[in-house]
Amino acid sequence: MYLNWLRADGVTALPRVSPAQLAFFGSLLLSLLAVAGTVTLAKDAARYLYVSQQIVEQGPRVAFELFSWPWFSLLLAATQRLLGISLELAAYLWCAFLMAGTCALLVAITQRFVIGSGYWACLVVLSIPAFNHLRYDIIREFGFWFFCTLALWLALRWLERAGWLRALLLQLAIVAAVLFRIEAVLLYPALVLCLLADLKTRQAWIRLLQINLLPLAGLLVAVVWLLSGHALAQERVDYVLSLVSPQNFLARFDLMASRFAEVALAKYSADDARRIVFFGLLLTLISKFVALCGPFALTLLYRPGWRGVGEFWHKLRPMAWAWLIYFGLLLIFFVQERFINSRYVSFLNLLAVPLLTVFVVSFARDFPRLAKILVAVSLMVMLQNVVSFAPKKTHYLEAGAWLSQHTHPADAIFYEDSRLAYYAGRGYPYMPFDREQAMSAEQAPNFRYFVLIDKPGDAALQRWMAQQHKQVLSRFANRKGDAVLVIGD
Repeated sequence: MYLNWLRADGVTALPRVSPAQLAFFGSLLLSLLAVAGTVTLAKDAARYLYVSQQIVEQGPRVAFELFSWPWFSLLLAATQRLLGISLELAAYLWCAFLMAGTCALLVAITQRFVIGSGYWACLVVLSIPAFNHLRYDIIREFGFWFFCTLALWLALRWLERAGWLRALLLQLAIVAAVLFRIEAVLLYPALVLCLLADLKTRQAWIRLLQINLLPLAGLLVAVVWLLSGHALAQERVDYVLSLVSPQNFLARFDLMASRFAEVALAKYSADDARRIVFFGLLLTLISKFVALCGPFALTLLYRPGWRGVGEFWHKLRPMAWAWLIYFGLLLIFFVQERFINSRYVSFLNLLAVPLLTVFVVSFARDFPRLAKILVAVSLMVMLQNVVSFAPKKTHYLEAGAWLSQHTHPADAIFYEDSRLAYYAGRGYPYMPFDREQAMSAEQAPNFRYFVLIDKPGDAALQRWMAQQHKQVLSRFANRKGDAVLVIGD
């Protein structure tokens, strides 16, 4: 994939950049563009940075008191202590390099799957909206994506040529991914399922033992810990186990179906409520997955491209099983929590990058002129993912500065968005109530100030202020007219 520095005619030539290298450095450039246009942090980002700051000031023990799975914040705090840079810079650097590594690994995997597809894979990886539109953010997904992709890359090599060292490195990559998001444990059953067809052989059983070495060691440590009289409980683990509990899932699903039947169906169709809800959720997930493919979704309509599905299953079976298992987890989460967002769905698109590249290559081979249009559109989408001309949330910064100067840390303040507290230097408080609950007759007397997102023409807010004898102390707005209200006596 590389050109020599010196051509046969003696003319010096620049080295050719491989697809994986192009993906890595192109990703860094896109992340730089995305972060350069960022004024305020997202909610999760502010929370992670606040936890990191408390770790720096009070030590690592405080981490689990503030967040149930704080490993990312611990990493940021350790980076700040080691390098002496700001936590925000450390976070952006980690996210940018983890994302770049993910893109490079995806291209490398795709090249193994389809010979000569490297630059097409690079185009797909850098422009697909699924995960590229999140480059501006500071989220745990970047580490989750990188180490899951690394684990899958190692898994493909391990399946080709087994070995205890390869298996250990693969499991360490999964553990690293779990430290970012616990859902990464799905890679273990995916790998086990890859081996089921070959369990008739002794070699397959050895591989099964190799891939379960760390889980067995962890189980042994847990048993010893329990026998020594210690408790074994972790809030985040308990939450995930409750989500995947069949009993809890069926109870929530039946509740969802019964409420849907009461609200939307005639009594004669009530028996169909479960079927309607199930397929409705299923189609919603699939439609989100397709939408997050961006312009490449059009290639899914090209029938010859579907011939690559069988080859994808054969050559990249760990990724195929991981896609199916994660899709099932998303469906369970959708039922249990009754919402789903593009950030969660994006991992499905990441796993499907090699297959999506097959569709793109097949389409480009048969329609070269249309492929040029697809490339042009993809490049525009690539920029759209990271460059935004929408008005920035400068009013959050202004409101935070006002709160810092005109209120005291001991004041009871309700923040509709906890980022406003973060920019006021008051941490990232957990608000146990939503806006309506905080403004209720029972809760309103407990707060001295209310920092609310302004809703134009909110007559109910005006009536509430009159009833509670409160007034707008200050209002901050951006160019778009979005505003924050500080309400008090």
